[in-house]
Amino acid sequence: MAFVKYLFILLFINSVLQFTYGQPQIKHFRDDYKYLEGTSSFYKIHTIQKTWEQAKKRCALEGATLFYPEDQNEVDVVLAHLKETQPMYAWIFVGISSKLAKGVFTTVDGVAIRHIYNRWGHGEPNDANGEEDCVILRKEGTYNDEKCSNKFPFICKKTLQSLKWNEECNTPYLDYKYNVDLGRCYKFHLHPLTWREAVEACDAEQAYLAIINSQQEASHLVNITASAPKDKVQGWYLRGAVHLGFNYDTTEEDWRTTTGETLEQAGYAMWGNYQPDGGESERCGSMFYNGHLNDIGCEGHKCFFICEKENELLSLFDDRFGI
Repeated sequence: MAFVKYLFILLFINSVLQFTYGQPQIKHFRDDYKYLEGTSSFYKIHTIQKTWEQAKKRCALEGATLFYPEDQNEVDVVLAHLKETQPMYAWIFVGISSKLAKGVFTTVDGVAIRHIYNRWGHGEPNDANGEEDCVILRKEGTYNDEKCSNKFPFICKKTLQSLKWNEECNTPYLDYKYNVDLGRCYKFHLHPLTWREAVEACDAEQAYLAIINSQQEASHLVNITASAPKDKVQGWYLRGAVHLGFNYDTTEEDWRTTTGETLEQAGYAMWGNYQPDGGESERCGSMFYNGHLNDIGCEGHKCFFICEKENELLSLFDDRFGI
């Protein structure tokens, strides 16, 4: 029966996707990205200002890159879009820096600045106090070098040519896998992060840190964890646990999911032996590889983690056909 449902779902998705946004030919990446015909690319203006490294990281988490202009046409198109939507911004960080070698400016993907748009403001770059290794683009279209630790708005970019689509999960993130019995998609992240960093990483993919709602879902997460090539990952991180979407609510004085439910309300509260045991030093949630819950530090422990996302198309299918 599960196979039959899965087959029907795939057929349904394929038919619906012919008329929805989830295909490159429809020119849709994410709802928060704007497609600009003049450059055949998608852009997102981030209004929460970040350091250069934070901006680069956020774009990468979203499956995009920190924008830099390739030519005069892209400067004109993107700055016109910026002026139209965020006219108060006089400059933005761009994906150019001299962090690898002082005075040698390259893009985030390793292209020398001489091979792309290369118009500096008067007297720039000047590397004031020897501290300016990152680059901003002014609204008039000129570059200026800036301290990387300063915070500015920035733009993430995704080219139409690079866009691929995960039809099972109706998302541009290809590593999500659909589970037909649970009706959700999951991704096991093999790059260990702290709990708070994991929350950000899932959110950047328009998902959330996985929440267990049943024993069946716990078993599925155990299976995902068991099959992931964890042993190939080197470096320092806490082995034996994966971050999940719950933490200790100090106001309610109870463990709750990131959606505000108690673990019992969510449907799963099976703690490991003698857990939780960390007190104030371990206020965030994880799962042992056997599926039992564990408390963990929110900042100090890096672990693997699992992101979960809904699929609106599949929810529509289930609601319409009752399968």
